[in-house]
Amino acid sequence: MLKAAVLLLCASVAYCAQPKGIDVSSHQPSINWATVKANGVEFAYIKATEGTGYKSPQFNPQYTGATQQGIIRGAYHFALPDRSSGAEQARYFLSNGGGWSNDGITLPGALDIEYNPYGATCYGKTPSAMVAWIRDFSNTYQAKTGRPPVIYTTTSWWQSCTGNDGSFAATHPLWIARYASTVGALPAGWGYHTIWQYADKGPNPGDQNYFNGDTAGLKRFAKG
Repeated sequence: MLKAAVLLLCASVAYCAQPKGIDVSSHQPSINWATVKANGVEFAYIKATEGTGYKSPQFNPQYTGATQQGIIRGAYHFALPDRSSGAEQARYFLSNGGGWSNDGITLPGALDIEYNPYGATCYGKTPSAMVAWIRDFSNTYQAKTGRPPVIYTTTSWWQSCTGNDGSFAATHPLWIARYASTVGALPAGWGYHTIWQYADKGPNPGDQNYFNGDTAGLKRFAKG
């Protein structure tokens, strides 16, 4: 996910009261989930796939480890819109751990759509083509699971690469990345965020997050 050399342990008393979460990938190969749980982490997003040719070798042990500790968990997919269609990538994600069920401990799958680590910032797509790609992924995912995916992004990328499209905001939970003392401005249409990734390091493995609500709200979000 987005990287920056910022460490923010707690922005305010209000944020500290919100459920803490982490997101992890193969960059965190050895996680002591019992310690993570003892540190107060209530939810976790775990990288499952990227494009249509990569599944994290750590996905299964990380997902199982979180589950065994009673941590509400879900999977995320790193989008590569220049490699294949949104539908193809959604199907690959769904086939490799990205599904959702209303068991109360599974978060809806998340689409990580952000700066291209391998080339052009917007993957060579116009804003309208990018919006169409995201819609293709979303429609395919929702048709299978009954829920739209969470969208993980940054405001600056969304503005640049979708033309600040506001058409997803009414139906798609927003997971915003901003390494600062506040969430800041959100992409068009969203009046609030669901998850805030506020730092890329901290007391727990991986990136550090807050859920925008309380524990009961987090459980309702998982349940759908």
